[in-house]
Amino acid sequence: MESDVVSLDVPQSFANHVRVYSMPIRHLKFVDVPLANADEVATFATSKRSDEHLSGRWLLGHCLGLWGIVDLNVLEIVRDEHRAPRVAFLQGIWMNTPLPSFSISHSDGHVFLALSDSELNVGIDAEPAQRALAPNAFDLISKGDELEHLRKNPESAMMLWTSKEAIQKAMRKGMHLNPRKIKLSIGESEHIISIENSKIQLVNWEHDGYQLALAIRTKPTAHLTAEDRLLEETRIAMQGRPDWGVGCNTNRNNI
Repeated sequence: MESDVVSLDVPQSFANHVRVYSMPIRHLKFVDVPLANADEVATFATSKRSDEHLSGRWLLGHCLGLWGIVDLNVLEIVRDEHRAPRVAFLQGIWMNTPLPSFSISHSDGHVFLALSDSELNVGIDAEPAQRALAPNAFDLISKGDELEHLRKNPESAMMLWTSKEAIQKAMRKGMHLNPRKIKLSIGESEHIISIENSKIQLVNWEHDGYQLALAIRTKPTAHLTAEDRLLEETRIAMQGRPDWGVGCNTNRNNI
């Protein structure tokens, strides 16, 4: 199945920070997808949704290997309060390997994956370029002058739709960020905008009949708790002293 994976050319302004891949959605077994979550898969009502999810997670695992992270057994996918996913080391495994951010989009039988440098949040969305957005959906994503322009130029709707979806993902808020509050200049392929004190870079392009949108932003500075600092100090101590141990006679070299 590796032969199905395609590496997409990313616009030059993003090429140093982001890689994008795609593949056809396949029917996969859960046991063949290390980064799949059984509880999450169990919630899917249709085989189509299950195939999309498993194909996306398989593609993620494969491309993490291309990124240089080959041991998927020490990784898991965790979600925050808005269900935005990220790659993390399993609890109890302390490693200082930077893990890339990722975003996945499913559309019309294909899955698209974006991987970015660890200091960025990334969002990707894809739709068939010739797909039309129903006019009664315009006011769900736009307002004011943007909405009026969209009504006069409905052929711009899919670029606008994918752009706002990518931004919602890069902000890690999904629909908790109202798309009507994201204002873009319709028809422009590249944007730099500010949302909630974050600078978002956005680029649009077409590939093999798909309209693609890619958004990145620098991750906000994390505020460490006392527990976070203690864990980090302990991790550094363990790396610096191979014989470091916890308790009376327990150390990392014990069997």
